Amino acid sequence: MARTAIATDSNSGITQSQAKELGVFVLPMPFFMRGKIQFEDIDLTQEQFYEILAEDAAVSTSQPSPGDLMDFWNKILEEYDDIVYIPMSSGLSTSCDTATVLSEDYEGKVQVVNNQRISVTQQQSVLDAKKMANRGVAAKDIKAILEEDALDASIYIMVDTLKYLKKGGRVTPAAAMIGTVLNIKPVLTIQGEKLDAFEKARGVKQAKKAMIKAMKKDMDKRFAKERVAGIMGLHIAYTANDKEVIDGWIVEVKEAFPDFEVDAHPLSLSVACHIGPGALAIACEKKSAIS
Repeated sequence: MARTAIATDSNSGITQSQAKELGVFVLPMPFFMRGKIQFEDIDLTQEQFYEILAEDAAVSTSQPSPGDLMDFWNKILEEYDDIVYIPMSSGLSTSCDTATVLSEDYEGKVQVVNNQRISVTQQQSVLDAKKMANRGVAAKDIKAILEEDALDASIYIMVDTLKYLKKGGRVTPAAAMIGTVLNIKPVLTIQGEKLDAFEKARGVKQAKKAMIKAMKKDMDKRFAKERVAGIMGLHIAYTANDKEVIDGWIVEVKEAFPDFEVDAHPLSLSVACHIGPGALAIACEKKSAIS
């Protein structure tokens, strides 16, 4: 039986230490900060990221260089026969497309999964893939199974400040100013490929209600069969926030979905870069039944 490694990037939210515990591999994502490249969870912690962001320094995301990605794969292949590589959604970054092209030189030994996931939903794909690999499922079959479930996920994100959406050009300076005065909290959504606007709420309380309502609709309609089958995962996520706020959000989500275990994770820095601190999110995804 072939030894199949499961690999991902740090957009999954899996840290280097967690990767060792899980028996998977994580490629750190690069960021341009203060005029130099820093790598997530290598020389850039969550705390350092938000400190630099608060200083209003120029911060931007990047993708791994082809050389770094190939070095990452080559090192893994010294011990394994093949790799299932699960990068962030191709709709949010070109890194998935780059990986797919580079994998063509590996004669099937690297299977790049394009299943439109990011952050907590991407993390679940990694966990599912690892379980399948442990059961002896072939790398190409793991890829096919994960991609078949590509659109079976939802993420809703409340943005606490319009500052970073304005910096990224997603809202105009005038709209940001008016929104700040009116205490507008945009709710964004990721349904497959893109990060899109979903709703504008007046204040945090209304934004949280909107996210829970949207998730209930998804669970009752899009994922009704999967929910009954017990193969839906439910999570909350956040960007740099008070523990009290995070704990309160967990309680609200558990009250709304008493039949679920709810875990909490920081949103990946690639998302945080565009929305800033103080965000809250709720996410769900179909788990791969074969896992």
